[in-house]
Amino acid sequence: MTTTESRLPNPAVLVPELKDIGGALYKATGNGTIPPTTISLLQLRAGQIAGSTYLTVLHTGNLRKAGATEESITAVASWRDAPYFTDAERIALELVESVLTSNPFGERVPDELYARASEQYDDKALATLIMAIGQVCFFLPLALIGKPLPGVSPAEQWRP
Repeated sequence: MTTTESRLPNPAVLVPELKDIGGALYKATGNGTIPPTTISLLQLRAGQIAGSTYLTVLHTGNLRKAGATEESITAVASWRDAPYFTDAERIALELVESVLTSNPFGERVPDELYARASEQYDDKALATLIMAIGQVCFFLPLALIGKPLPGVSPAEQWRP
Protein backbone atom coordinates (compact mmCIF):
# COMPACT_ATOMS: atom_id res chain seq x y z
CA MET A 1 0.00 0.00 0.00
CA THR A 2 1.36 3.40 -0.98
CA THR A 3 0.92 6.06 1.67
CA THR A 4 0.57 9.65 0.50
CA GLU A 5 -0.31 11.17 3.85
CA SER A 6 0.86 10.61 7.40
CA ARG A 7 -1.61 9.50 10.02
CA LEU A 8 -0.98 12.52 12.25
CA PRO A 9 -0.54 16.21 11.74
CA ASN A 10 2.88 17.49 12.80
CA PRO A 11 3.33 16.29 16.40
CA ALA A 12 5.64 19.22 17.15
CA VAL A 13 2.67 21.52 16.52
CA LEU A 14 0.37 19.38 18.65
CA VAL A 15 2.93 19.04 21.46
CA PRO A 16 5.31 22.03 21.17
CA GLU A 17 7.57 20.66 23.93
CA LEU A 18 8.66 17.99 21.45
CA LYS A 19 10.94 20.54 19.76
CA ASP A 20 12.76 21.19 23.04
CA ILE A 21 13.10 17.48 23.80
CA GLY A 22 14.32 16.70 20.29
CA GLY A 23 16.76 19.61 20.44
CA ALA A 24 18.13 18.48 23.79
CA LEU A 25 18.62 14.92 22.53
CA TYR A 26 20.32 16.19 19.38
CA LYS A 27 22.61 18.40 21.47
CA ALA A 28 23.47 15.54 23.84
CA THR A 29 24.35 13.16 21.01
CA GLY A 30 26.24 15.85 19.12
CA ASN A 31 28.78 16.52 21.88
CA GLY A 32 31.67 15.29 19.71
CA THR A 33 32.46 12.08 21.57
CA ILE A 34 30.84 9.80 18.97
CA PRO A 35 31.24 10.35 15.21
CA PRO A 36 27.96 11.35 13.56
CA THR A 37 28.32 8.43 11.16
CA THR A 38 28.37 5.97 14.08
CA ILE A 39 25.22 7.55 15.48
CA SER A 40 23.49 7.34 12.10
CA LEU A 41 24.62 3.73 11.64
CA LEU A 42 23.06 2.64 14.91
CA GLN A 43 19.94 4.69 14.24
CA LEU A 44 19.62 3.18 10.76
CA ARG A 45 19.91 -0.28 12.33
CA ALA A 46 17.19 0.64 14.84
CA GLY A 47 14.91 1.68 11.99
CA GLN A 48 15.59 -1.59 10.19
CA ILE A 49 14.90 -3.69 13.29
CA ALA A 50 11.67 -1.81 14.00
CA GLY A 51 10.56 -1.99 10.38
CA SER A 52 10.33 1.79 9.98
CA THR A 53 10.72 2.95 6.39
CA TYR A 54 10.75 6.54 7.61
CA LEU A 55 13.71 6.02 9.96
CA THR A 56 15.53 3.81 7.47
CA VAL A 57 15.27 6.44 4.73
CA LEU A 58 16.13 9.27 7.15
CA HIS A 59 19.29 7.68 8.52
CA THR A 60 20.38 6.34 5.14
CA GLY A 61 20.24 9.93 3.91
CA ASN A 62 22.15 11.15 6.97
CA LEU A 63 24.87 8.59 6.28
CA ARG A 64 25.13 9.63 2.63
CA LYS A 65 25.40 13.30 3.63
CA ALA A 66 28.16 12.36 6.10
CA GLY A 67 30.12 10.63 3.33
CA ALA A 68 29.53 6.99 4.28
CA THR A 69 30.10 4.54 1.45
CA GLU A 70 27.17 2.86 -0.26
CA GLU A 71 28.71 -0.49 0.67
CA SER A 72 28.66 0.31 4.37
CA ILE A 73 25.14 1.71 4.22
CA THR A 74 23.74 -1.31 2.43
CA ALA A 75 25.62 -3.70 4.72
CA VAL A 76 24.19 -2.35 7.99
CA ALA A 77 21.60 -5.13 8.21
CA SER A 78 24.35 -7.73 7.79
CA TRP A 79 27.07 -5.86 9.68
CA ARG A 80 28.36 -8.92 11.56
CA ASP A 81 30.05 -10.37 8.48
CA ALA A 82 30.61 -7.14 6.53
CA PRO A 83 34.16 -5.75 6.31
CA TYR A 84 33.12 -2.08 6.29
CA PHE A 85 32.83 -1.29 9.99
CA THR A 86 35.32 -0.37 12.69
CA ASP A 87 35.34 -2.20 16.01
CA ALA A 88 33.69 0.84 17.63
CA GLU A 89 30.93 0.88 15.00
CA ARG A 90 30.39 -2.85 15.46
CA ILE A 91 29.92 -2.36 19.20
CA ALA A 92 27.41 0.44 18.54
CA LEU A 93 25.47 -1.81 16.17
CA GLU A 94 25.59 -4.71 18.60
CA LEU A 95 24.36 -2.51 21.44
CA VAL A 96 21.37 -1.19 19.51
CA GLU A 97 20.46 -4.71 18.43
CA SER A 98 20.74 -5.90 22.02
CA VAL A 99 18.48 -3.12 23.29
CA LEU A 100 15.84 -3.63 20.59
CA THR A 101 15.72 -7.42 20.38
CA SER A 102 15.02 -9.94 23.07
CA ASN A 103 17.69 -12.38 24.18
CA PRO A 104 16.22 -15.80 24.91
CA PHE A 105 19.41 -16.73 26.78
CA GLY A 106 19.58 -13.96 29.38
CA GLU A 107 20.10 -10.23 29.64
CA ARG A 108 19.65 -8.11 26.57
CA VAL A 109 22.93 -6.33 27.28
CA PRO A 110 25.14 -8.84 29.09
CA ASP A 111 28.17 -7.80 31.14
CA GLU A 112 30.47 -9.17 28.43
CA LEU A 113 29.00 -6.81 25.81
CA TYR A 114 29.19 -3.87 28.20
CA ALA A 115 32.85 -4.72 28.90
CA ARG A 116 33.64 -4.77 25.18
CA ALA A 117 31.83 -1.46 24.72
CA SER A 118 33.89 0.02 27.57
CA GLU A 119 37.05 -1.02 25.73
CA GLN A 120 35.99 1.03 22.70
CA TYR A 121 34.45 4.04 24.43
CA ASP A 122 35.26 6.07 27.54
CA ASP A 123 32.44 6.76 30.00
CA LYS A 124 31.27 9.99 28.34
CA ALA A 125 31.31 8.46 24.87
CA LEU A 126 29.47 5.37 26.10
CA ALA A 127 26.84 7.54 27.79
CA THR A 128 26.51 9.49 24.53
CA LEU A 129 26.11 6.26 22.59
CA ILE A 130 23.39 5.17 25.02
CA MET A 131 21.66 8.54 24.50
CA ALA A 132 21.85 8.03 20.71
CA ILE A 133 20.02 4.73 21.14
CA GLY A 134 17.54 6.51 23.41
CA GLN A 135 17.11 9.28 20.86
CA VAL A 136 16.03 6.93 18.09
CA CYS A 137 13.88 4.94 20.52
CA PHE A 138 12.18 8.16 21.64
CA PHE A 139 11.11 8.94 18.08
CA LEU A 140 10.31 5.35 17.12
CA PRO A 141 6.63 5.47 18.22
CA LEU A 142 6.09 8.65 16.19
CA ALA A 143 7.62 6.95 13.16
CA LEU A 144 5.64 3.73 13.52
CA ILE A 145 2.30 5.10 14.71
CA GLY A 146 2.25 8.56 13.11
CA LYS A 147 3.84 7.34 9.85
CA PRO A 148 5.51 10.54 8.62
CA LEU A 149 6.27 10.44 4.91
CA PRO A 150 9.83 9.28 4.24
CA GLY A 151 12.24 11.16 2.04
CA VAL A 152 10.53 14.55 2.07
CA SER A 153 11.20 17.78 3.93
CA PRO A 154 10.02 18.01 7.55
CA ALA A 155 7.29 20.45 6.47
CA GLU A 156 5.86 17.80 4.11
CA GLN A 157 6.19 14.74 6.38
CA TRP A 158 3.00 15.27 8.35
CA ARG A 159 -0.56 15.75 7.18
CA PRO A 160 -1.98 19.26 7.51
